[in-house]
This record gives sequence, C-alpha cells and structure tokens, in this order.
Amino acid sequence: MNSKEEKIKKLNERIALSQLGGGQKRIDKQHEKKKLTARERVNYLMDEGSFEEIGALVTHRTTDFGMENEIYFGDGVVTGYGTINGRLVYIYAQDFTVFGGALSETHAEKICKVMGLAVKVGAPIIGLNDSGGARIQEGVRSLGGYADIFYRNVQASGVVPQISAIMGPCAGGAVYSPAMTDFTMMVENTSYMFVTGPNVVKTVTNEEVTSEELGGAFTHASKSGVAHKTSANDIECLEDLKKLLSYLPQNNTETPKNLEFKPKDEVRDILSDIVPDNPNKPYDMHAVISGIIDEDSFYEIHKDYAENIIVGFARLGGRSIGVIANQPMFLAGVLGVKSSKKAARFTRFCDCFNIPLLVLVDVPGFLPGTDQEWNGIIVNGAKLLYALSEATVPRVTVITRKAYGGAYDVMNSKHIGADFNYAWPGAEIAVMGAKGASEIIFRKEIAAADNPVEKLAEKEAEYAEKFANPYRAARRGFIDEVILPKNTRRKLLKAFSMLEGKEVNRPKRKHGNIPL
Repeated sequence: MNSKEEKIKKLNERIALSQLGGGQKRIDKQHEKKKLTARERVNYLMDEGSFEEIGALVTHRTTDFGMENEIYFGDGVVTGYGTINGRLVYIYAQDFTVFGGALSETHAEKICKVMGLAVKVGAPIIGLNDSGGARIQEGVRSLGGYADIFYRNVQASGVVPQISAIMGPCAGGAVYSPAMTDFTMMVENTSYMFVTGPNVVKTVTNEEVTSEELGGAFTHASKSGVAHKTSANDIECLEDLKKLLSYLPQNNTETPKNLEFKPKDEVRDILSDIVPDNPNKPYDMHAVISGIIDEDSFYEIHKDYAENIIVGFARLGGRSIGVIANQPMFLAGVLGVKSSKKAARFTRFCDCFNIPLLVLVDVPGFLPGTDQEWNGIIVNGAKLLYALSEATVPRVTVITRKAYGGAYDVMNSKHIGADFNYAWPGAEIAVMGAKGASEIIFRKEIAAADNPVEKLAEKEAEYAEKFANPYRAARRGFIDEVILPKNTRRKLLKAFSMLEGKEVNRPKRKHGNIPL
C-alpha cells in the first residue's frame, strides 16, 4: 500500500504535468510566434486567483497510430470557471502545444461540460480557439465531438452570451462553433479561419492565396464580416473581451449592470453644428454618437465591415445600450445587403439580452444596382426589418436628417413598434428626395416649360417646402417630438429611464420563419 505522502506526490506530479501542456519546448515555440499559451491566456483574463480548473487530469483514449505512447494530462484544452471583474464566467482555452490543439473526443467532452454548466447556471461562456482542427487519429469520434459542441452552441444561443476569441488557427469544421456564437474576435497576423486551406483552394479552384489573405483577421473583419473585432495581439484581444463583457448581462433573464450616474446639465451644444445645411453633404455619424452618449463609452462592433451602418455598445446615464446608426460618410448611409445583415444580427443580440436600442437615422434609401439585387437585397433588407419589428426591448429613434422611402420604415419607425421617435428640425421624411420626386410628379409640366431646368428647380423647391421636413409625420403622431439637437441627450436619458419597465407579450409560436 502506498503511503499518504506517495499518493500526494503522485497527484502533484500529474498536476505539474498538466500545467506544462505539451512540454517546455512547445511552450517556447508558442512564445516565439508571439502567442501566449492557453493557460497564460486564462490566467490573464480571469481575476487573480479566481480560476478553478475542471478536467485537468483528463487524457485521450486513442490506441491507433501509436497514440497510446503520447498522452498529455488535460488533453489539449484548459477548461473551468472563474470571475472577470467579479462576474462568474465559464471558459475553455485550446492548447496548441498539445497535438496542435487538435480536438479529440475527450477534449470535446471537456468543452461540452463547461458549456452545459454555463447554461444551467446562467453565465457567459468564453471560448479561446487555437487549434489545427479535428484530431485525425480519432476519425469520426473527433468529428462527433465537434457536432456535440455545435449542438450546445445552439442550445446556449440567446440564453447566455457566447464569445469566441480566435487566437491561432481555426479551420475546417471548427469554424462553425465561433460562427454560431454572439461575437467572434480575431488577433491580427497570428489567427486565421477558413473552411478549406490554401492548398485545397489551389487544387479545386486554381486560386493562389495565402492563409492571411484567405482567412486572416483583416479579411474577416472587412470582407466576410465573420470577425466582429480585431486586436493587434493576444493581450489586446483579452482586454477587448473584458470590455465587451462589461456591456452584457449574465444571461437572458437579467439586464446589464448600470454604472453609477449623477445627472448634470445634459445639454450638448456640440450637436447643434454637426449636420451641414446642404442635405447632400456628408458628416460623420460618430460625432453624433459621441455627442449623445456618456464620454468615451462607445464600443464599436464590425467597424470595418459594411461601413454605411454603425453598430456598437455605449452607455447612456450609466445604462448599457445598443446603438445602430446610418453613416452618411460612406455610400451616403444607404442600406445594403451587408449593412442590413450587420444591423439585424446586432439587433437580435441586444434583444436577446435585454439591451435597449437607440437608432440614429440618416438614410436616403436602399442601395441600387445589379450587385445588390442579385445578392438578395430584398431578403437581406427584410432581415433588419424583421429583427427590429420583433425586438421587445426599449427602442428609441432619432432622425437626424434623411428618412426616405422603405428605409424610413425599416429604421425603427413607429409603425414597426418603436417606443419613441424623435426628429431634429432639419429632418426630411418623405418617399424620396425632392429632385427625384419632382421629376416624376411634374414630368409633363417640366417637359412643356420654355426652360425645363428652371422649372425643375422651381418644382423641387416647392416639393422640398412641402415634404422635406418632419412636421407632416409629427402631425400624424409618427414622430413623437421634434427636438433641438442639443437637447437630444437629455431627452434620451428621460425616455430610456421611462421605458425601463417595458414588457411585451408576444404571440405563442415555436419560432419565426425569416429566411436565415
């Protein structure tokens, strides 16, 4: 019989081995690539001393291809729970030093265990991905492991926040787990995501492309929209993750924690001079957002993707809110395929997790052209309309300038369930701009005139006088109040406070049927 000391020694040896992952040599290699190890990432992210590991002594069960001779405690993933700024979170971090972070049956079981706990308890789940994909030596058991994770991603969706940070490779089927989570972060130059790598691409489509071009952080942040946020290195990524978490609640039954706020004189004169007198001149909607929200509280999502719309989190009077805003600086702020999807998905998240929505509107319509029509602007534009119509959180709209055509309806109008709709005095709410409308309405009159150009200008001014203002909409109650820009923040603080107890009972149904 072993003595007590021997048993303790055996335990300590195993724990020490699990702490080392794939061994010092591989840890050094990870550091050479300017990457932290899985354990270092977890320790940096969590409050000091709060991390409790689960499954540190788990090992794989494979005996093919000599795998029985290569066994590591923890099996390539660090899993457990702890706190971030005092809040409970569950976490898994794939360890690239063990079989390149490849996923085995037991590795997947560990991830599924913490995901299951997160849903039961009602706390966010964070996945730090750094893996070469499925462990080939295990065949279908590894693939089954991925599907088990995917299934839990779906069960957790809209129940607890799910955040993925891609901190190395994430390829093949592995990409579908982050794609189903709420936010995907990537690290520039050291992380990539793709379904099939450059070699397969070359064989099948004859395209020459590097890993970075195919699926690096910049590609997914600007071209595909897969990445919501990119960071320069591991540390910055983990800091970004902490910041994002601060705007979110623990689960779908709670609201985000309000920060302490003492009201002062909330008039913001800076807002008075942002929108130019000329309605065709662009301006930066970021300046309007900054003029409304609590100082330096904007956390932008999808910054480099579909820049004609801005989405992100902010604080207003210490309260966490979601902001959706047309951006006149880019394509005049029109709605397109990508911008509709971007705003729809963000709306969906905020609605799931009880985050009120502020919608800032300056939209001349939907983006015309074959590219848009052939890529489904009809069904994709409908996604934003659908998401906002279904959202039950407090919803407030401010029309800063243009609200034309169907885009007026879509951008959180009164007709689709917005609670409060404001407009600035210079707002233009109409079916279309004065020039286009005049060309249609007064076509015959203009054609018959001695000077058609002069006649068009006259009719344009007449139409603008009649329709290019917020007062017809205000007369019908579609606009609750026309406000001075400088009073916007004050009005919004009161509106969101007033709407705090909002409840909506929706018709009973399994789920809606919008084309995904």
